[in-house]
Parts: sequence; structure tokens; C-alpha cells
Amino acid sequence: MFVNKSNIKPFEKKVWLSSPTMHGDEQNWVNDAFEKNWITTAGENVNEVERLVAEYTGVKYAVALSCGTASLHLATKLAGEKLYGQPKPNCGTLQGHKVFCADMTFDATINPVAYEDGEAVFIDSEPDTWNMNPEALEKAFELYPDVKLVMLVHLYGVPARIDEIRAICDKHGALIVEDAAESLGAKYNGRETGTFGNYGAISFNGNKIITGSSGGMFLTDSKADADKVRKWSTQSREDAPWYQHEEIGYNYRMSNIIAGLIRGQMNYIDEHIAQKKAVYERYREGLKGLPVKMNPFDASKSEPNFWLSCLIVDKEAMCRQVRSEKEPMFIPEKGKSCPTEILETLARFNAEGRPIWKPMHLQPIYRMNPFVTASGSGRGQSNAYIDMGEASDVGADIFARGLCLPSDNKMTPEDQDIIIELIRSCFE
Repeated sequence: MFVNKSNIKPFEKKVWLSSPTMHGDEQNWVNDAFEKNWITTAGENVNEVERLVAEYTGVKYAVALSCGTASLHLATKLAGEKLYGQPKPNCGTLQGHKVFCADMTFDATINPVAYEDGEAVFIDSEPDTWNMNPEALEKAFELYPDVKLVMLVHLYGVPARIDEIRAICDKHGALIVEDAAESLGAKYNGRETGTFGNYGAISFNGNKIITGSSGGMFLTDSKADADKVRKWSTQSREDAPWYQHEEIGYNYRMSNIIAGLIRGQMNYIDEHIAQKKAVYERYREGLKGLPVKMNPFDASKSEPNFWLSCLIVDKEAMCRQVRSEKEPMFIPEKGKSCPTEILETLARFNAEGRPIWKPMHLQPIYRMNPFVTASGSGRGQSNAYIDMGEASDVGADIFARGLCLPSDNKMTPEDQDIIIELIRSCFE
């Protein structure tokens, strides 16, 4: 049954994609930092957050950093040093070597490879989880057998097929940097994401499942690696009575104020996940009968954290849609719709959705980098205008037909019912 949009009023209070959920405990620990005058990148909150995250994820060591990108950067730098030794002067630790990277992700996953002077080779997604395709990864090793580092992502809180990917990397002697920025609390075979790779990274950005407004964490079971990252993050200061520096360092440590927010949030992570799952399930039930599907996961092995609920429009139900580098267009068609129409409809009614991450091999900055699909090397679509009905690889197809729905855990069931009605109206 379809609805008439003219009978629906815009939300008075904006429905967000995913906004911070505060409980009050956060303010207590921030106040504690003020009262003790630990307004710095050290203090009880930082120490306690490292302990809590290590305990929750099951790793031996967690290093608190300024953001998830800092965690990924230092993990990448560490991997490069382990693989290739000390770099030449004025050169990053990857020193021109290729790195296999998830194709459909935020560019924060990929940029650390560039920071360390590596070259990203993008691996296509697979339709069952929207994450890195193990078959494409195996094909990439056939094409580039010398590669020794893989950047893996768990997209939107859904675990990748990490057991298969881990086995492929072990066979080829490759290390894994595991980007779990979006997937804190998600599990694969009962084990926390972020703990399968040689190094893991998580994010506490403002829209994540647990937030400090910013902040990140480096995860490892190696004390030596944790100590190395901690040193790099404090400008590589040596153990001397004066400021002694023998290698390049970074100002990447987490603030004790930010840590106070995260410390107050950690007790609520399972509650947040349960709320996000309820949002996902309400969408799945409410959208039944429409030519759409929710973002998939392997229920036999995976327990997502359901950070963002997403949908993908069936191919035969797509109206004509085209995107330039910065602007989308579509042609309305009875009984059909597309991500652009749905997102514009939600925006008119004061609800925030977003497109799926645009694959890295389609990004102007990385368009000339190698790209590998399950069938072999390919370039996907590199023209300025991308015809959203003619995507030639899995990642581009998901980008063409998919979108992120309002997934805020403070959204009421009544709010969500209205959003579902708006989506239904797009297919009239």
C-alpha cells in the first residue's frame, strides 16, 4: 500500500543519520579531568579507556590516539617498517610498495598508504557483505605476488569474510591492517572485529557506535608494537631528561577530556548495539514488499553492530539516475525509484540519509590506481559521468543502487514509520 507524501509533515526535529547518544556518565568523567587539572594528553581517563577497550575487544594492548585515522596511519607505518625495514631519508615506510586495499570505504582507510609512500591497489567488494571479496583478493595476489600488506574494512559495522581473507594473507605471507572504525562491538565467529589483523584500528568519531566526539584506538597483542605506536604518537620523544628525537613522530595522542567522554560511553556499547539492531529490523520488516533489500551479512558467522542501516534498490526497479563528480540527477518513473530520489525525499522532510561510500577506484585522486575484481584486473567506470544503470563491478553497482538510511538510535518507532512511508511513496 502506497502513501501520499502530501499527508506527511516534515519532522520538526531533524532525524539524523547517526548522532551521539549521551547518558550523563560522560560529563562526570570530563568534570573529573577538570577537577584534577588533567587537561592534557595523559591522565586517568586515557589510561582507563585503554584498559576498557582492551578488555572489551580481547586484545592485550590498546593505545589511545587522537582519531581513527591516526590509528590507521601508525598501524600502516608499523606494518611498513616490519615488512621493509627502516625507510630511506624523506621516504615513508612503504617506500613505493603496493598495498591491497578495500575499494568501498571512506578515504581515511586509504590515505595512510599514501602518507607512507605506498601505492593502493583496490580490491572489489562482494555482494554478500559489501566488503572485500576474497576471490578478488586471491586474484590480486596472482597479479601482484610481491604484495605483503592488506588494508581490510568492516563496512557499516558488518564483518568481512575475515576467516577466508586471513587464510589468503597467511598463504601469501601478508600482514593485515584491520580497519574496524565502523564496527566496534561487531563479532565474527564470536570474536571482536579489530582483533583478526596484525594491527587493528577503531574510531570514536561523533557518529560512531561509541563516541568521544573524536578519538581512536590502536589494537595489538604485542607490547613492543604498542610501545612503538605510543612513542610515535608523542612526537617520538626518547627516554632522556631533555627532548631527544631520533625519528619522525606525530602529535597523535588522545586528550584526557575526549577520553572522559569515551570512558562514560563504554558501559552503554551493548545497549547502543541493541538499539541499532532494532532500527535495522524495523526497516527490514517495514520495507517488505518493496523492490529493495537491506545491507546483507552472514548470520551464521557474523554479529554486526548495525551502525548504519542501508538498503539497495533492485536493478529492475531503478529509475534512470546519473551522477557527475558532484551532482546527481534522475528521471522519475512510475513504480521505480533510485537512491537520489529517496535521499532527496528524506531531506525535504528533514531526515538525513547518505549515499553509500563511493568506491575508491572511482575517486578522482585514486582513479589511476590498479583495481582488481574477482574476474581479474579491471578499471570499472572512470568517465566523468557515471551511468548508474550500467555499473560494471560490484562496488560501483552497490554505490549506484544503495543508500544509508537514517539510523539514529534515538529515532522513535513512530519517526521510523514515517521514514518507511516516505520510502514507499518513492515507488508509487
